[in-house]
Amino acid sequence: MIHQYDEPVYLISIVAKILDIHPQTLRQYERENLICPSRSNGRIRLYSQRDIDRIKLILRLTRELGVNLAGVDIILRLKVNVDDMENEISELRSEVLKAKNTHSVAHDKALVTKKSIYEMIIFEK
Repeated sequence: MIHQYDEPVYLISIVAKILDIHPQTLRQYERENLICPSRSNGRIRLYSQRDIDRIKLILRLTRELGVNLAGVDIILRLKVNVDDMENEISELRSEVLKAKNTHSVAHDKALVTKKSIYEMIIFEK
């Protein structure tokens, strides 16, 4: 049976066995707010493949790079910020390309040309 990437299906004992770590390590990561597994109606922790991949990253940072859990927390937060900015940049590039190709700009935006370089200026309402 194939599960979705974000579908919480793995029990803590299974995740501990897959990653060859003690279940207390997973509980520690949860106490440190590094992971947040889903809970069943009976309050049983359920992990998704996304959770497992995040735990693998945490283990790589702590074991291979010697980062402590406070450092891991900072790195994970920065990773989220970078991912968000990359998505925003991608969206803005797409908007600029669309505006360039259609020669039109949304009413709440303006396209400014400088030496063949396009910049998007967003006006707040």
